[in-house]
Amino acid sequence: MNAGERRERIVEILSSSTQPVTGTSLASVLGVTRQVIVQDVAVLRARGEKILATPKGYTYWTDPGKTGIVKMIAVKHDFCDTEEELLTMVDSGVEVIDVIVEHPVYGQLVGLLSLTTPKDVEEFMRTIEETQAGLLSSLTDGVHLHTVRAPSKEHIDNLEKTLAEKGLLISD
Repeated sequence: MNAGERRERIVEILSSSTQPVTGTSLASVLGVTRQVIVQDVAVLRARGEKILATPKGYTYWTDPGKTGIVKMIAVKHDFCDTEEELLTMVDSGVEVIDVIVEHPVYGQLVGLLSLTTPKDVEEFMRTIEETQAGLLSSLTDGVHLHTVRAPSKEHIDNLEKTLAEKGLLISD
């Protein structure tokens, strides 16, 4: 299989999968190294393919039109409160779509999260611990935004109230 065929196969796999697919898994299926997959994904993105990298693997962005209310929430906390913050969100029935920080040199930096369950949060925290990768919020003294999606405005209101009670929410 040549590079072009492999890249088309990557698009097929990702667009037909309902869950993110890891680079390691793609490499295994396609008989190449994970680094080759990283390069292939970079080429595909440069061509305009809507491939997103999440902590759970690559996914093909198809339509943002999922139902629900989408809102950005501003929060501030130390690393030690990260798990509590994320669990509060998913336990409130809210999907944590991403994390955003304003960097003084690079401007807005976005990390895709796609967290919907306590297990997702557990896996995210385990990956942070295992890789010793810093959180984006470590670049901004703990200040960051989350884009969240909820089934209703009530879910968002309840989440903001709970985050405020825990001292995590930045409000007016």
